[in-house]
Amino acid sequence: MKQIQSVTLRSGVTIGKGHPCFVVAEIGNNHQGEFDIAKRMLDEAAAAGVQGVKFQKRDSEALLTRQGRAAPYTGPNSFGPTYGEHRNALELSIDQMARLKEYSESLGLVFFASAWDDPSLAQILELDVELLKISSAELVNVPLVRKYAKADIPVILSTGMSGLDDIDVAMAEIRAFHDNIILLHCNSTYPCPEEHIGLPVMDALRERYGVPVGYSGHEKGIGPSVGAAALGACVVERHFTLDKTLKGTDHQASLEPAELAAMVTMIREVEKAVQVKGKVVFPDEQAAAKKLRKCIVFSRDLPAGHVLTEADLTTRCPRVGISPVHWDEVLGAALNRPVKHEEPAQWDTLRLTQSACAGAASS
Repeated sequence: MKQIQSVTLRSGVTIGKGHPCFVVAEIGNNHQGEFDIAKRMLDEAAAAGVQGVKFQKRDSEALLTRQGRAAPYTGPNSFGPTYGEHRNALELSIDQMARLKEYSESLGLVFFASAWDDPSLAQILELDVELLKISSAELVNVPLVRKYAKADIPVILSTGMSGLDDIDVAMAEIRAFHDNIILLHCNSTYPCPEEHIGLPVMDALRERYGVPVGYSGHEKGIGPSVGAAALGACVVERHFTLDKTLKGTDHQASLEPAELAAMVTMIREVEKAVQVKGKVVFPDEQAAAKKLRKCIVFSRDLPAGHVLTEADLTTRCPRVGISPVHWDEVLGAALNRPVKHEEPAQWDTLRLTQSACAGAASS
Protein backbone atom coordinates (compact mmCIF):
# COMPACT_ATOMS: atom_id res chain seq x y z
CA MET A 1 0.00 0.00 0.00
CA LYS A 2 1.31 3.42 -0.95
CA GLN A 3 2.17 5.52 2.12
CA ILE A 4 1.08 9.18 1.90
CA GLN A 5 2.67 11.52 4.43
CA SER A 6 1.09 14.75 3.24
CA VAL A 7 -1.23 16.30 0.68
CA THR A 8 -0.44 19.63 -1.00
CA LEU A 9 -3.30 21.79 -2.24
CA ARG A 10 -3.22 23.94 -5.35
CA SER A 11 -2.71 27.07 -3.23
CA GLY A 12 0.49 25.56 -1.80
CA VAL A 13 -0.96 24.65 1.59
CA THR A 14 0.37 21.27 2.69
CA ILE A 15 -1.56 19.09 5.11
CA GLY A 16 0.21 16.22 6.82
CA LYS A 17 3.26 15.12 8.75
CA GLY A 18 5.79 17.84 9.42
CA HIS A 19 3.36 20.68 8.73
CA PRO A 20 1.24 22.82 11.08
CA CYS A 21 -2.11 21.34 11.98
CA PHE A 22 -4.70 22.53 9.44
CA VAL A 23 -7.45 23.97 11.64
CA VAL A 24 -10.88 24.18 10.06
CA ALA A 25 -13.92 26.16 11.08
CA GLU A 26 -16.93 24.09 10.01
CA ILE A 27 -19.44 26.77 9.06
CA GLY A 28 -21.99 24.13 8.11
CA ASN A 29 -25.44 25.67 8.11
CA ASN A 30 -24.80 27.83 11.16
CA HIS A 31 -25.13 30.85 8.86
CA GLN A 32 -28.90 30.26 9.20
CA GLY A 33 -29.20 30.52 5.41
CA GLU A 34 -28.11 34.17 5.47
CA PHE A 35 -25.22 35.42 3.34
CA ASP A 36 -24.30 38.29 5.64
CA ILE A 37 -24.00 35.98 8.64
CA ALA A 38 -21.86 33.59 6.60
CA LYS A 39 -19.56 36.42 5.56
CA ARG A 40 -19.23 37.63 9.14
CA MET A 41 -18.40 34.07 10.21
CA LEU A 42 -15.51 34.09 7.73
CA ASP A 43 -14.17 37.28 9.29
CA GLU A 44 -14.39 35.78 12.77
CA ALA A 45 -12.85 32.47 11.68
CA ALA A 46 -9.92 34.26 10.04
CA ALA A 47 -9.42 36.36 13.16
CA ALA A 48 -9.39 33.17 15.25
CA GLY A 49 -6.42 31.91 13.20
CA VAL A 50 -7.89 28.95 11.30
CA GLN A 51 -6.56 27.91 7.88
CA GLY A 52 -9.72 26.47 6.36
CA VAL A 53 -13.45 27.14 6.32
CA LYS A 54 -15.92 24.45 5.37
CA PHE A 55 -19.47 24.79 4.13
CA GLN A 56 -22.21 22.28 3.35
CA LYS A 57 -24.32 22.13 0.18
CA ARG A 58 -27.55 20.23 -0.26
CA ASP A 59 -30.26 19.93 -2.88
CA SER A 60 -33.31 18.82 -0.94
CA GLU A 61 -34.96 17.16 -3.95
CA ALA A 62 -31.86 15.06 -4.56
CA LEU A 63 -31.28 14.48 -0.87
CA LEU A 64 -34.75 13.53 0.36
CA THR A 65 -37.67 11.45 -0.79
CA ARG A 66 -40.96 13.20 -1.43
CA GLN A 67 -42.19 11.84 1.87
CA GLY A 68 -39.03 13.03 3.63
CA ARG A 69 -39.43 16.53 2.22
CA ALA A 70 -43.07 16.68 3.28
CA ALA A 71 -42.50 15.36 6.79
CA PRO A 72 -43.68 17.84 9.43
CA TYR A 73 -40.77 19.60 11.10
CA THR A 74 -41.90 21.74 13.95
CA GLY A 75 -40.28 22.82 17.15
CA PRO A 76 -37.93 25.53 18.39
CA ASN A 77 -35.21 24.69 15.83
CA SER A 78 -37.42 24.56 12.74
CA PHE A 79 -36.92 26.98 9.83
CA GLY A 80 -39.99 25.68 8.00
CA PRO A 81 -43.13 23.63 8.60
CA THR A 82 -41.79 20.58 6.70
CA TYR A 83 -38.29 19.11 6.71
CA GLY A 84 -37.87 19.98 3.05
CA GLU A 85 -38.75 23.62 3.65
CA HIS A 86 -36.53 23.63 6.72
CA ARG A 87 -33.56 22.39 4.71
CA ASN A 88 -34.21 24.83 1.87
CA ALA A 89 -34.30 27.76 4.30
CA LEU A 90 -30.78 26.91 5.47
CA GLU A 91 -29.26 26.74 1.99
CA LEU A 92 -27.14 29.40 0.37
CA SER A 93 -27.27 29.66 -3.41
CA ILE A 94 -24.27 28.56 -5.42
CA ASP A 95 -23.73 32.20 -6.45
CA GLN A 96 -23.53 33.14 -2.80
CA MET A 97 -21.12 30.24 -2.24
CA ALA A 98 -18.96 31.55 -5.06
CA ARG A 99 -18.81 34.99 -3.46
CA LEU A 100 -17.97 33.43 -0.09
CA LYS A 101 -15.19 31.37 -1.69
CA GLU A 102 -13.72 34.50 -3.23
CA TYR A 103 -13.98 36.33 0.08
CA SER A 104 -12.45 33.39 1.99
CA GLU A 105 -9.47 33.32 -0.31
CA SER A 106 -9.01 37.07 0.06
CA LEU A 107 -8.64 36.39 3.78
CA GLY A 108 -6.04 33.69 3.13
CA LEU A 109 -8.42 30.84 3.96
CA VAL A 110 -8.91 27.57 2.11
CA PHE A 111 -12.59 27.32 1.14
CA PHE A 112 -14.09 23.88 0.74
CA ALA A 113 -17.42 22.14 1.19
CA SER A 114 -19.16 18.84 1.62
CA ALA A 115 -21.77 18.10 -1.03
CA TRP A 116 -24.55 15.82 0.13
CA ASP A 117 -25.89 14.80 -3.28
CA ASP A 118 -25.01 14.71 -6.97
CA PRO A 119 -26.34 18.15 -8.02
CA SER A 120 -24.62 19.81 -5.07
CA LEU A 121 -21.30 18.12 -5.89
CA ALA A 122 -21.58 19.32 -9.49
CA GLN A 123 -22.20 22.87 -8.28
CA ILE A 124 -19.31 22.81 -5.82
CA LEU A 125 -16.97 21.53 -8.53
CA GLU A 126 -18.02 24.45 -10.73
CA LEU A 127 -16.51 26.72 -8.06
CA ASP A 128 -13.08 25.27 -8.91
CA VAL A 129 -12.36 24.29 -5.30
CA GLU A 130 -8.96 22.88 -4.35
CA LEU A 131 -10.29 20.59 -1.61
CA LEU A 132 -13.43 18.52 -1.06
CA LYS A 133 -14.97 16.98 2.02
CA ILE A 134 -16.98 13.77 2.14
CA SER A 135 -19.19 13.89 5.21
CA SER A 136 -19.51 10.95 7.56
CA ALA A 137 -23.09 10.56 6.41
CA GLU A 138 -22.03 10.06 2.79
CA LEU A 139 -19.03 7.77 3.43
CA VAL A 140 -21.09 4.69 2.56
CA ASN A 141 -22.75 6.30 -0.49
CA VAL A 142 -20.59 4.48 -3.05
CA PRO A 143 -21.93 6.18 -6.20
CA LEU A 144 -21.44 9.65 -4.68
CA VAL A 145 -18.01 8.76 -3.24
CA ARG A 146 -17.03 7.52 -6.68
CA LYS A 147 -18.01 10.87 -8.23
CA TYR A 148 -15.96 12.68 -5.62
CA ALA A 149 -12.99 10.48 -6.48
CA LYS A 150 -13.37 11.03 -10.23
CA ALA A 151 -13.04 14.77 -9.66
CA ASP A 152 -9.37 14.04 -8.84
CA ILE A 153 -9.26 16.77 -6.19
CA PRO A 154 -7.73 16.23 -2.71
CA VAL A 155 -10.43 14.97 -0.40
CA ILE A 156 -11.01 14.90 3.34
CA LEU A 157 -13.02 11.85 4.36
CA SER A 158 -14.76 11.96 7.71
CA THR A 159 -15.35 8.61 9.41
CA GLY A 160 -18.14 9.16 11.94
CA MET A 161 -20.82 6.44 12.15
CA SER A 162 -18.42 4.11 10.28
CA GLY A 163 -16.69 0.84 11.05
CA LEU A 164 -13.45 -0.18 9.39
CA ASP A 165 -15.32 -2.23 6.77
CA ASP A 166 -17.20 0.88 5.66
CA ILE A 167 -14.01 2.93 5.55
CA ASP A 168 -12.26 0.17 3.57
CA VAL A 169 -14.89 0.48 0.84
CA ALA A 170 -14.73 4.28 0.63
CA MET A 171 -10.92 4.30 0.63
CA ALA A 172 -10.80 1.72 -2.17
CA GLU A 173 -13.23 3.80 -4.24
CA ILE A 174 -11.13 6.94 -3.89
CA ARG A 175 -7.81 5.16 -4.31
CA ALA A 176 -9.01 3.81 -7.63
CA PHE A 177 -8.52 7.40 -8.87
CA HIS A 178 -5.95 9.08 -6.58
CA ASP A 179 -4.23 8.97 -3.19
CA ASN A 180 -4.72 12.58 -2.10
CA ILE A 181 -6.83 11.58 0.88
CA ILE A 182 -6.95 12.83 4.45
CA LEU A 183 -8.95 10.79 6.94
CA LEU A 184 -10.67 12.36 9.93
CA HIS A 185 -11.40 10.34 13.02
CA CYS A 186 -14.85 11.36 14.19
CA ASN A 187 -17.71 10.41 16.46
CA SER A 188 -20.92 11.82 14.99
CA THR A 189 -22.65 12.33 18.33
CA TYR A 190 -23.65 15.96 18.97
CA PRO A 191 -22.27 16.75 21.48
CA CYS A 192 -19.92 13.79 21.86
CA PRO A 193 -19.10 12.63 25.44
CA GLU A 194 -15.35 12.74 26.04
CA GLU A 195 -15.26 9.04 26.97
CA HIS A 196 -16.60 8.17 23.50
CA ILE A 197 -14.07 10.18 21.49
CA GLY A 198 -11.25 7.62 21.28
CA LEU A 199 -8.38 9.77 20.07
CA PRO A 200 -5.98 6.77 19.86
CA VAL A 201 -8.11 5.52 16.96
CA MET A 202 -6.18 8.02 14.85
CA ASP A 203 -3.12 5.77 15.20
CA ALA A 204 -5.09 2.76 13.99
CA LEU A 205 -6.38 4.67 10.96
CA ARG A 206 -2.87 5.90 10.13
CA GLU A 207 -1.46 2.38 10.29
CA ARG A 208 -4.31 0.75 8.35
CA TYR A 209 -4.60 3.24 5.49
CA GLY A 210 -1.18 4.96 5.28
CA VAL A 211 -2.62 8.45 4.80
CA PRO A 212 -2.59 11.65 6.90
CA VAL A 213 -5.15 11.47 9.70
CA GLY A 214 -6.87 14.29 11.53
CA TYR A 215 -9.77 14.78 13.88
CA SER A 216 -13.27 16.18 13.54
CA GLY A 217 -14.45 17.07 17.03
CA HIS A 218 -18.04 17.32 18.20
CA GLU A 219 -17.39 17.63 21.92
CA LYS A 220 -18.49 20.68 23.88
CA GLY A 221 -15.04 21.76 25.07
CA ILE A 222 -11.70 22.18 23.35
CA GLY A 223 -9.43 19.88 25.39
CA PRO A 224 -9.87 16.77 23.20
CA SER A 225 -9.25 18.78 20.02
CA VAL A 226 -6.02 20.19 21.44
CA GLY A 227 -5.12 16.68 22.58
CA ALA A 228 -5.70 15.41 19.06
CA ALA A 229 -3.13 17.88 17.76
CA ALA A 230 -0.69 16.70 20.43
CA LEU A 231 -1.22 13.14 19.17
CA GLY A 232 -0.35 14.16 15.62
CA ALA A 233 -3.69 15.11 14.04
CA CYS A 234 -2.88 16.89 10.78
CA VAL A 235 -6.36 18.46 10.70
CA VAL A 236 -8.60 19.61 13.51
CA GLU A 237 -12.10 20.55 12.39
CA ARG A 238 -14.66 22.07 14.72
CA HIS A 239 -18.18 23.31 14.10
CA PHE A 240 -18.31 27.08 14.41
CA THR A 241 -21.03 29.52 15.43
CA LEU A 242 -21.30 33.19 16.23
CA ASP A 243 -23.67 32.44 19.11
CA LYS A 244 -24.49 29.12 20.77
CA THR A 245 -27.97 30.38 21.64
CA LEU A 246 -29.04 30.81 18.01
CA LYS A 247 -31.85 28.64 16.67
CA GLY A 248 -30.62 25.31 15.32
CA THR A 249 -29.43 22.00 16.65
CA ASP A 250 -25.78 22.46 15.68
CA HIS A 251 -24.98 25.66 17.54
CA GLN A 252 -24.70 24.14 21.01
CA ALA A 253 -22.00 21.69 19.89
CA SER A 254 -20.08 24.45 18.10
CA LEU A 255 -17.35 26.82 19.22
CA GLU A 256 -17.90 30.56 19.44
CA PRO A 257 -15.17 32.89 18.09
CA ALA A 258 -13.32 33.29 21.40
CA GLU A 259 -13.32 29.52 21.97
CA LEU A 260 -12.10 28.85 18.44
CA ALA A 261 -9.30 31.38 18.87
CA ALA A 262 -8.31 29.83 22.20
CA MET A 263 -8.21 26.38 20.62
CA VAL A 264 -6.01 27.55 17.75
CA THR A 265 -3.64 29.22 20.22
CA MET A 266 -3.43 26.05 22.31
CA ILE A 267 -2.80 23.89 19.25
CA ARG A 268 0.08 26.13 18.19
CA GLU A 269 1.48 25.98 21.74
CA VAL A 270 1.24 22.19 21.70
CA GLU A 271 2.97 22.00 18.33
CA LYS A 272 5.93 23.88 19.79
CA ALA A 273 5.85 21.77 22.95
CA VAL A 274 6.36 18.49 21.09
CA GLN A 275 9.27 19.65 18.92
CA VAL A 276 12.03 18.48 21.30
CA LYS A 277 12.17 14.69 21.33
CA GLY A 278 15.08 14.02 23.75
CA LYS A 279 15.81 15.14 27.33
CA VAL A 280 17.74 18.38 27.09
CA VAL A 281 18.86 20.80 29.84
CA PHE A 282 18.43 24.24 28.32
CA PRO A 283 20.60 27.29 29.25
CA ASP A 284 17.71 28.91 31.15
CA GLU A 285 17.42 25.76 33.24
CA GLN A 286 21.13 25.92 34.03
CA ALA A 287 20.64 29.41 35.45
CA ALA A 288 17.68 28.19 37.51
CA ALA A 289 19.70 25.23 38.79
CA LYS A 290 22.47 27.53 40.01
CA LYS A 291 19.90 29.48 42.05
CA LEU A 292 17.62 26.69 43.24
CA ARG A 293 19.89 23.67 43.61
CA LYS A 294 22.16 23.17 46.61
CA CYS A 295 25.86 22.51 46.96
CA ILE A 296 27.85 20.69 49.63
CA VAL A 297 28.97 22.98 52.48
CA PHE A 298 30.91 22.26 55.65
CA SER A 299 28.72 21.97 58.74
CA ARG A 300 31.41 23.32 61.07
CA ASP A 301 34.97 24.73 61.16
CA LEU A 302 37.48 21.98 60.36
CA PRO A 303 41.30 21.80 60.37
CA ALA A 304 43.61 20.88 57.49
CA GLY A 305 44.10 17.12 57.15
CA HIS A 306 40.68 16.28 58.61
CA VAL A 307 39.03 13.28 56.93
CA LEU A 308 35.41 14.15 56.09
CA THR A 309 32.43 12.21 57.46
CA GLU A 310 28.70 12.85 57.08
CA ALA A 311 28.76 14.80 60.33
CA ASP A 312 31.09 17.35 58.67
CA LEU A 313 28.86 18.10 55.69
CA THR A 314 25.41 19.37 54.73
CA THR A 315 23.81 21.08 51.71
CA ARG A 316 22.75 24.69 51.10
CA CYS A 317 21.62 27.04 48.27
CA PRO A 318 22.86 28.57 46.00
CA ARG A 319 24.90 26.04 44.06
CA VAL A 320 28.34 27.67 44.23
CA GLY A 321 30.29 24.57 45.20
CA ILE A 322 30.35 20.83 44.60
CA SER A 323 26.92 19.39 43.73
CA PRO A 324 25.39 16.96 46.24
CA VAL A 325 25.29 14.43 43.43
CA HIS A 326 29.02 13.91 44.36
CA TRP A 327 28.23 13.37 48.08
CA ASP A 328 29.70 9.86 48.24
CA GLU A 329 32.89 11.00 46.47
CA VAL A 330 33.43 13.79 49.00
CA LEU A 331 33.00 11.50 52.01
CA GLY A 332 36.40 10.16 53.13
CA ALA A 333 38.34 12.97 51.44
CA ALA A 334 40.98 14.84 53.48
CA LEU A 335 41.10 18.65 53.68
CA ASN A 336 44.04 20.43 52.03
CA ARG A 337 43.47 23.47 54.25
CA PRO A 338 41.29 24.62 57.16
CA VAL A 339 37.64 25.39 56.24
CA LYS A 340 34.85 27.44 57.82
CA HIS A 341 31.26 26.65 58.80
CA GLU A 342 28.90 26.82 55.69
CA GLU A 343 31.86 27.32 53.36
CA PRO A 344 30.99 25.67 50.00
CA ALA A 345 33.15 22.63 49.33
CA GLN A 346 35.41 22.94 46.26
CA TRP A 347 37.38 20.19 44.57
CA ASP A 348 40.72 21.95 45.13
CA THR A 349 40.02 21.96 48.89
CA LEU A 350 39.91 18.17 48.99
CA ARG A 351 42.37 15.33 48.73
CA LEU A 352 40.22 12.50 47.43
CA THR A 353 40.51 8.80 47.88
CA GLN A 354 41.68 6.99 44.72
CA SER A 355 38.18 5.77 43.77
CA ALA A 356 36.67 9.22 44.38
CA CYS A 357 39.33 10.81 42.15
CA ALA A 358 38.09 8.83 39.20
CA GLY A 359 34.52 9.97 39.82
CA ALA A 360 35.46 13.63 40.27
CA ALA A 361 37.59 13.61 37.13
CA SER A 362 34.68 12.41 35.09
CA SER A 363 32.14 14.87 36.55
